[in-house]
Amino acid sequence: MGDPVWKNVYHLSDEQLTQLEAAETAMEKMDLSEAERILLAMLEHDFECIPVLSNLGHMYGKYLSEFESAVEYYDRVLAIEPDNAWARDARRRYARYLDSD
Repeated sequence: MGDPVWKNVYHLSDEQLTQLEAAETAMEKMDLSEAERILLAMLEHDFECIPVLSNLGHMYGKYLSEFESAVEYYDRVLAIEPDNAWARDARRRYARYLDSD
């Protein structure tokens, strides 16, 4: 038996996959400036790339505690893909930290 095959459901190019891996590695190494640079550059080329939007939401929420930005990125994911349960749950997690006026 081989390793399970990951299905590229978002039809990302090899370059996009490499960039996402580099951004995720940078996050793991706590090089958040580099991760942000990579992800924002990717977003300039495809402003509706769900994996990029999700990673930005994750980074802003978990690593930077910028909950409003995290919620905004997850809102963008949900506008494109309303049934994305992971984004919906993450958005809910970070939204509870925002002031409700």
